[in-house]
Amino acid sequence: MKTAAKSAESAQPRPVYSMTGFARRSGRVSDLLGFTLSLKSVNHRFLDLHLRLPSNTDALEMELRRELKARLSRGHVEVTLNLDRTTRNEVAYDASQVAAYVEIFRKAAAEHGLVCEPDLNEIFRMPGVFSENRGDRSQGERNLEEEAKAIETAVLADLPALVDALNEMRAREGSVLAAELRAGLDRLEASVGEAATLREDVQQAYFERIAQRLKAMVSEAFDPQRVLQEAALLAEKSDVEEEVARLKAHIGHFRELLAQGGEIGKKLDFLLQEMNREANTLLSKTGGVAGNGARVTEIGLGMKAEIEKAREQIQNLE
Repeated sequence: MKTAAKSAESAQPRPVYSMTGFARRSGRVSDLLGFTLSLKSVNHRFLDLHLRLPSNTDALEMELRRELKARLSRGHVEVTLNLDRTTRNEVAYDASQVAAYVEIFRKAAAEHGLVCEPDLNEIFRMPGVFSENRGDRSQGERNLEEEAKAIETAVLADLPALVDALNEMRAREGSVLAAELRAGLDRLEASVGEAATLREDVQQAYFERIAQRLKAMVSEAFDPQRVLQEAALLAEKSDVEEEVARLKAHIGHFRELLAQGGEIGKKLDFLLQEMNREANTLLSKTGGVAGNGARVTEIGLGMKAEIEKAREQIQNLE
């Protein structure tokens, strides 16, 4: 039962992901320490991670790399972690220093026969009386190692939600790209269909041209029927039926991959290379043919333009 459930789950279509996305989350390590973690991704042939982290977070860097490699497939991903420290100032006075000032004041007053008491406001203005006890980086008693561990725990706890947010944006971008690719496939499929309807006419025109050229080259001693057979053989080699069939098959496979979703960018790129090869062959077979040959050439050039546009678009697909 579990195996069947897993198979059914894996068979379900997955989103088509763009490699362009951005996500940011903020969290707290303690009352005095917060953080902001951001992910920014653009297209890349492989998964290329660039991390910008504060010092003393080597262990966190290794964990982030491991988690991101498990959750992302392709893209140049920039990971930035900023810490926000809130210091708490505790102001206190130095009792021994104040006592020393009071003693010196009274001693000086007695030596000069003065009857007066020291002014506390004036003493508090003297240097060294007040001291600031700033809260340390790890909320008082924590040392740097403990703080780094706390940062690691808090950041890694927030990472799954952050990657989900990044993938949500990448899925939206991917959905737009997939829609554009499907529209391009519709146009390409229409062009292939038109080329298929003109195939026999172009082949016949090619046959007639070859037959005329062969007749002009040979003498009457040659068998005219044999000449026509040779012309027919050459015309058959110019037939674009196979190219049309393969283009239709590639378009169908392309649609299946888009419906399947997931990591399909490289597969689609390979398919488009094959489509471009077929379009080139179609052009080479129909170039210079009279009749509808010019129209098939025009169609072939339109196919190549559509294929090139699709290749540019899929460079941003995961």
